[in-house]
Amino acid sequence: MADFPTTARVVIIGGGVVGVSTLYHLAKKGWTDCVLLEKNELTAGSTWHAAGNCPSFSTSWAVMNMQRYSLGLYKGLAQEVDYPMNYHVTGSIRLAHSKERMQEFARAMGMANYQGLNLKLMTPDEAQEMYPFLETHDLEGTLYDPDDGDIDPAQLTQALAKGARQMGAKIERFCSATGVTQHPNGTWTVHTEKGDIDCEKVVNSAGYYAQKVGEWFKPFGGRTVPMVTMSHQYFLTDEIPELKAWTEAQGHKVPLLRDVDSSYYLRQDKNGLNLGPYERNCKAHWVTPDDPQPDDFSFQLYPDDLERLEWYIEDAMARVPILGTAGVGRVINGPIPYAPDGLPLIGPMPGVKNAYEACVFTFGITQGGGAGKVAAEWIVDGQTEWDMWAVDPRRYTDYTDQDYCHQKAVEIYGHEYGMHFPHKMWPAGRDKKLSPMHDKVIALGGQMGSYNGWERANWFAKNGDDTSLEATETWDRKGPWQPRVKEECEAVRDGVGVLDLPGFSRFNLSGDGAAEWLRGRIAGGLPKIGRMNLAYFADDRGRILTEMSVMRHDEDFFTLITAASAQWHDFEVLNNGLPKGLTLTDNTTEYSTLIVTGPKARDLFEGLGTEADLSTGWLSHQPAKVAGIDCALARVSFAGELGWEIHAANANMPALYDAVLGAGAVPFGMFALNALRLEKGYRAWKGDLSTDYSLLEGGLDRFIKFDKPQDFPGKAALLAEKQAGLKKRFVTLTLDNPGPADAPYMSTIWVGDEVAGETTSGGWGYRVDKSIALGMLRADAAVPGTKVDVDIYGARYAATIEEDQPLWDPQNERIRA
Repeated sequence: MADFPTTARVVIIGGGVVGVSTLYHLAKKGWTDCVLLEKNELTAGSTWHAAGNCPSFSTSWAVMNMQRYSLGLYKGLAQEVDYPMNYHVTGSIRLAHSKERMQEFARAMGMANYQGLNLKLMTPDEAQEMYPFLETHDLEGTLYDPDDGDIDPAQLTQALAKGARQMGAKIERFCSATGVTQHPNGTWTVHTEKGDIDCEKVVNSAGYYAQKVGEWFKPFGGRTVPMVTMSHQYFLTDEIPELKAWTEAQGHKVPLLRDVDSSYYLRQDKNGLNLGPYERNCKAHWVTPDDPQPDDFSFQLYPDDLERLEWYIEDAMARVPILGTAGVGRVINGPIPYAPDGLPLIGPMPGVKNAYEACVFTFGITQGGGAGKVAAEWIVDGQTEWDMWAVDPRRYTDYTDQDYCHQKAVEIYGHEYGMHFPHKMWPAGRDKKLSPMHDKVIALGGQMGSYNGWERANWFAKNGDDTSLEATETWDRKGPWQPRVKEECEAVRDGVGVLDLPGFSRFNLSGDGAAEWLRGRIAGGLPKIGRMNLAYFADDRGRILTEMSVMRHDEDFFTLITAASAQWHDFEVLNNGLPKGLTLTDNTTEYSTLIVTGPKARDLFEGLGTEADLSTGWLSHQPAKVAGIDCALARVSFAGELGWEIHAANANMPALYDAVLGAGAVPFGMFALNALRLEKGYRAWKGDLSTDYSLLEGGLDRFIKFDKPQDFPGKAALLAEKQAGLKKRFVTLTLDNPGPADAPYMSTIWVGDEVAGETTSGGWGYRVDKSIALGMLRADAAVPGTKVDVDIYGARYAATIEEDQPLWDPQNERIRA
């Protein structure tokens, strides 16, 4: 015990591939005084029984970045650390049974090629040339990834461990962590069976035990980790003579096969095959009292349950008939953790200072390398190279109870390869947070979507409209919602509309010096008392951290309002470094909001006998009575028309909603609001506004006050960027001859034969009757009138760069009416 470390800079709890990769990347960044704790041997959890597949494919830009980095790391790791690894880069073929699946493939291919990967679409015949045992008669097409393959998970983990040790990091095997204690200065003591370790920071990388470890952090501000452990089975066949003969003749294996519409992968393993389905009739473990999680499940498996896989086995045998000629050699049925969206948790632990998560990995092998890089960046730098909101633990808030996690895990597992269409709202885990008007909205025909757990209407159906889930399974803009969204936008354009908007994140900040402190946090200025404005927070690189609306009630009293999904993220942006004497409270659940907007909005409020000054200008706010009911009115509209937001306590909202509807307002939904905001060029958080871009690149110059004395985060970086010149600029594009679909997030923008940028959001503008895309373009090409091409699901469409002003009401005359 003499060499047991009693101090460290960082302690990582969990010795799977992700924990060890985090240790390796911390050491790479110079933080070698770090310790990893593993209660058994390294890889004893999900890592040891993982199949080890290594795709780069993803429809998430962030996850693809992470996987791309992993594969690049793995190619050179064995030589770097002098540790042999079985890493077979065989390439992979994904099968498409439908036009929609080929469109998904084309979108992923565009993102991958932008990132330097070489995915390509192939015909069924081309796939059969690569994989002669494949039946292709019913396929629409295929996607080929030359970089895909498989790696030995244990060897990968041990190689990373060796590299970490070579740089000076320590690994304590057979050393269970038993708890944590945080001290008043924010440092930690991690308790273990071998003794205590004092450290600055702690990482929960405990795999399917991450929820148990997470409970230790609850006394220090933590929450229950949102996850469920699923049972995943795959089996290995005996040797197949035909496969062996082909492999010996060709000198290489067949590509890894994924039939994503049937939901399985099929991989050559030696001279047999490995079949791994993601079955609809899947099973979670350790979720009921009669199936408790054991204290130690190291190197253990669940009992075989191949009956669940019967349909998938038969389907795979029809697709690759040689599969049916061999017996089953071995079955693996092991635990795999699932977060509610199937993506891992990497980043700051919500509510807990100096604690991080790198856990709940469903595909930890292919993501492990990139995950270690991202986790180390969070720990050392407090920020990441790429925007990683897709996997940030703070994307989940208080609605993720175990019922929700279980429902979503089963849904995601059973649709592991499911297509995430832009208008599809997955049904599991719904109705966790309801507006005070929820039943009324449903009765009006509201077709709901979930926003940070809050149910909001996306559009309002009429009698006879197809509201089935199947109707939403298209990438096209056309669907039963389209005529209704058009009508809703026209109602806002010509009359007045009302949107029930529960779940706005809202924080109150007060105390002597609150104004001065806030000036030192935001890039711009503060509004006067009774006024409001937009404020942008940058990181120290000048990149866009978040956007908040700031309402000023008094010299040092503010309400800050932000996106629903940003609730925990933005509270931490404000709370981190909050001086003593200032008070910050989260009032999100106590109040709600109605957006009342359109050229007849003022007439509506006057007709309701509103007790407020309706002549006050744009960006003013005031206490008011509408139809005799207490509320606050804010003169602002994300829809780009004359309008107000009504903010009121939840108890007052139903009567206010009834009064506004009774006065003639037409209910509209989130789909219409998105269309309306695109026409104004208003940015959306974590699409157009992310840490992938600086405030200057985002076209937010007018919200920066370089001449103010406060040295806000990112000021020096932004000044340097301004002097050096921008590499990218924010642009608004309109499609010259639009096709059936609008540009999704991260569609490639081409100037001639060169990749020049990417879209950040897109949709149809019903007031201007155009397909619109917002995006980032190489600065020298970002000239109004320039013609570019946008890759939309594999087809290129000509587009025009518009003037740097709103497409609708460019002078904002309607807003200020």
